[in-house]
Amino acid sequence: MKKNDFLFIVFAIIILLPFIPFPFMLDLQKAFIYNPQYWVLTSFIKFALLATMGEVIGLRIKTGNYNEKGFGILPRAIVWGFLGITIKLAFDVFANGVPAFLEKSCSITGIGDAMKAKDISDAIAQGIGGTRLLAAFCISAAMNLIYAPIMMTLHKITDTHIVDNGGTVSGLFRSIKMGEILGRINWNVQYNFVFKKTLPFFWIPAHTITFMLPAEYRVAFAALLGIALGIILSFAAIKAKTK
Repeated sequence: MKKNDFLFIVFAIIILLPFIPFPFMLDLQKAFIYNPQYWVLTSFIKFALLATMGEVIGLRIKTGNYNEKGFGILPRAIVWGFLGITIKLAFDVFANGVPAFLEKSCSITGIGDAMKAKDISDAIAQGIGGTRLLAAFCISAAMNLIYAPIMMTLHKITDTHIVDNGGTVSGLFRSIKMGEILGRINWNVQYNFVFKKTLPFFWIPAHTITFMLPAEYRVAFAALLGIALGIILSFAAIKAKTK
């Protein structure tokens, strides 16, 4: 293990510590980190820290370095923070809208009650564990098929924009050459790998677990999955170079 790897592991532990329900962290978590009153700020922070960490790990896989000139860790963290807010909004929209659709339009009863249970354990105790699992899967599938491709494409665009502008914060706020960047995206990899493979085989199952958790932990868990996204995107970038 290289010195940089050891330092990164120490840094990662420090970043992850506030999100883990250790007894000595509970007061902070109840007052702020998992307090729905501060959802905008906490969603921003969770994704800015955790999802950016995933991108840094992805860079390490691709290049052997945790940072390099033009990569733009801070601009990427800012983008992830704002994406985190939209992800929290998507969670609430789909977690409420999909059960309503299934009950009213598909005549599947009990979905709403299953989602009112605190988590999958509570649902099982009430005898509706199977319904909660079905609800979580349907919510995850709808969200990943409708919202995720747009979010992932926007993320690809902003990443390219950051690199094009030298990885600087000031460059992040320059006008995005949307049409040009869209034309440069390797859509073969974006569709056949990122969309076609990671959505059904990773993200839908992963977010099924997300919606079986208590509501206050879902955004943090999704941000942790952002680490996996960084790794996935690193492999996508490697595949794009070989095409």
